[in-house]
Amino acid sequence: MTSISERFTQLKKENKCALIPFITAGDPNLKTTIKAIKILAENGADMIELGVPYSDPLADGPVIQAAATRALKNGVCLNDVLDIVKNLQNEITIPIILFTYYNPIFYRGVENFMKTIADVGVKGLVVPDLPLEEAETFLKVAEKFNIEVTLLVAPTSPMERIEHIAEKSQGFIYLVSVTGVTGMRSQVESRVEDLISKLKTVTDKPIGVGFGISEPSQATQMKQWGADGVIVGSAFVKKLTHTNHEEGLKEVEKLCRNLREAIK
Repeated sequence: MTSISERFTQLKKENKCALIPFITAGDPNLKTTIKAIKILAENGADMIELGVPYSDPLADGPVIQAAATRALKNGVCLNDVLDIVKNLQNEITIPIILFTYYNPIFYRGVENFMKTIADVGVKGLVVPDLPLEEAETFLKVAEKFNIEVTLLVAPTSPMERIEHIAEKSQGFIYLVSVTGVTGMRSQVESRVEDLISKLKTVTDKPIGVGFGISEPSQATQMKQWGADGVIVGSAFVKKLTHTNHEEGLKEVEKLCRNLREAIK
């Protein structure tokens, strides 16, 4: 697998916007998760966010919360998620980014956690409840194991804080497009365009926009506004709730292709 930075560098040379799907590991089951990752990698995804099921996912909306609950009921744990990545690391070339809350990391110890995920081929981390003020040591440990930690910029953040986050974030900067939790929305707030412009005045790092993007037209709009990457989660997770798992996978494939076409 390539690193996140390498992938964005390649995409920049090709004048392309990154497509970053999110799915919850273990929902509806581990076997389907593996199939979904392969399908996404084969149909235009540039990197994949793989959500680690967690009992109190504060940043997630109802669709992803429900997916995490189902996965936990299935007995899915962090080791299962890492086994998925390990088994796929020789089959797919795009980077896999773990989306996890801080508690599972704290439980294992930061250094041990970083070594463990690096050993199986994970390339990046998004930790939504990691505050900037506590990120310095965390980022240094991650760097030691070549794990790129992407920090989130909230739309309500003051410019001074945005600059600090942009300076520290690795791989890319995760711009949250809405105030609130993840989930599908009918339109993206217009202030996102202004936020992208402001970010580009203080950093040359890629900017990925997520939370609330679910349709190809919204993805196109993000690219037109200057985003370097588009992150789509709830729309993919919802497809996988189909009672017929194979039909759900077909819908995931179709959505991935449509999103790729929208930002090519």
